[in-house]
Amino acid sequence: MRDGQVMADELLDWYDRHARVMPWRVGPRDRASGIAPDPYAVWLSEVMLQQTTVAAVRDYFTRFLALWPSVHDLAAAEDARVMGEWAGLGYYARARNLLKCARVVSGELDGVFPDTLEGLMALPGIGPYTAAAIAAIAFGRPETVVDGNVERVMARLFAITDPMPGSKPALREAAATLTPNLRPGDYAQAVMDLGATICTPKSPACGICPWRDDCAGRAEGIAAELPRREAKKPKPLRVGIAYVGRREDGAWLVETRPERGLLGGMLGWPGADWGEVAIEAPPVDADWRDVGEDVRHTFTHFHLRLDLRVARLPMDCVPERGHFAPKLAPSDLPTVMRKAFDLARSALD
Repeated sequence: MRDGQVMADELLDWYDRHARVMPWRVGPRDRASGIAPDPYAVWLSEVMLQQTTVAAVRDYFTRFLALWPSVHDLAAAEDARVMGEWAGLGYYARARNLLKCARVVSGELDGVFPDTLEGLMALPGIGPYTAAAIAAIAFGRPETVVDGNVERVMARLFAITDPMPGSKPALREAAATLTPNLRPGDYAQAVMDLGATICTPKSPACGICPWRDDCAGRAEGIAAELPRREAKKPKPLRVGIAYVGRREDGAWLVETRPERGLLGGMLGWPGADWGEVAIEAPPVDADWRDVGEDVRHTFTHFHLRLDLRVARLPMDCVPERGHFAPKLAPSDLPTVMRKAFDLARSALD
């Protein structure tokens, strides 16, 4: 394998020609024109991209930036509005931490993001990967940025055959040997682009890879099977009941989920905690009807099945928990609750 700086320079040459165009990215031509990355946009995109695909994030990022063009604007936004705009993107703790971080940067740091790894990691919701990405991309710090794409590239380049996730430290160490002092932000994005477009999970295009002659995995004929992973355990099934009630004036009975926990701070339908057995827990005495259909959704660590109960509620209804929302749009709800909403609306109509 050649010298790390030589390899980094070669990858940067490739990136200058083939960089993906993204709404949050300042590309090579932009940099050449004197345009610098906006730390706020870099931070916003990196938080959204945590465990989420580029395709899923594009429209959300564009909408957030239009609604809240600066960190001060986002810090001043209503929690419910931000959570509503985030609905459907998943991993809702990110949205709560997004607001917390914006308010710290706006209120305590005068709107200026820290430019070091340590300073960034002191902010809410920013872990080692996100801090390294912001430090490198927004501030030109030579930090090693390792996401899933980079792990795959390093596993193949260095023929690291130990299975994931145990091999993560070795993959990070390998990546650090190639991180350059010059243009570290562009380099970080270049490695991610390489993994996303050429060194793909299936059928990597080794023939056009700028590092093909240095790739130990290719030389050994095992590139396509790397990185190896430990066998996944089957996801457990949790069950529950969603109670969807609509008042005579059209208002919907909803509840705000606890701040901590899954879907924290989001609107949802009343019901007991999800577990091995569905527990009857109607929020108000009413003629709840089983619609004969259930809602199915898969989270990171488990599958969920919700039985659906619907009821028309009188105007003088006083629920034991939850509140009535006079206007409720599907976009106000996380995906699993939106699925229940769609089925319930059809049943009630």
